[in-house]
Amino acid sequence: MIDGGSAANAEALLAAVKTATGAARIHTLVNTHWHPDQIGANEAVGRAGGAIVAHEKTKLLLSNVVYNAVGITGRVAALPQAARPTKMVRLNGTLEFPGQEIQYGYMPAAHTDGDIYIHVPTLNLLATGGVVSAVEWPILDYKNGAWLGGRVRAVEALADLVKPDTRVVPATGRMMTGKEIVRQRDMYQKLFSTMIGYLNKGFGPEDAARENPLKEYEKEFGDAKQFCYDALRSMMIAYVPD
Repeated sequence: MIDGGSAANAEALLAAVKTATGAARIHTLVNTHWHPDQIGANEAVGRAGGAIVAHEKTKLLLSNVVYNAVGITGRVAALPQAARPTKMVRLNGTLEFPGQEIQYGYMPAAHTDGDIYIHVPTLNLLATGGVVSAVEWPILDYKNGAWLGGRVRAVEALADLVKPDTRVVPATGRMMTGKEIVRQRDMYQKLFSTMIGYLNKGFGPEDAARENPLKEYEKEFGDAKQFCYDALRSMMIAYVPD
């Protein structure tokens, strides 16, 4: 299973998965990132003996209090031991299941700083976690390592994996296609170039929000001003000299 929704919905989700698959329990749960709305099934799966796979930075965040994060109000408590990932990944690799090779890949600094994708080539299926969405602007958690450059690199990597008809499953919203991923790659690349221009003009995040270079996409993804603010803020942090 890839991601587990919120804790409030975990019981219903696990029941639905077991009904659909006929399985008695979840053998392996993958956390694509650490956000609370995706790790709600961790404790139930862990206590039942299932393996929980995540990037090592995701485990670090889930094992400690997160005091501040973009898009999340207040502190996020550490998960209990049984709910924490038990198998960590670092870069790219494969997971072996009976008759199926599952590929995973690390997308550094793209949404959080511990995002991974899951790719099943034989099914033409790609799960992207929170890096892309067809209905909203995914958070750039610059307070915990993410930035616009990381988002661009991640979507470029996803675009290299897909075919036009690849089924793409994001953490939020409807299923997407590979063609949509390529379009988003182009969109984020253009935004990055625009933001470089803003930095060269001495603009700050408030200026980026005012200019709103993403306004042409707002009918699809909603108000873009906050995302533009966060994008430039993240670039200012990334480019601060040591």
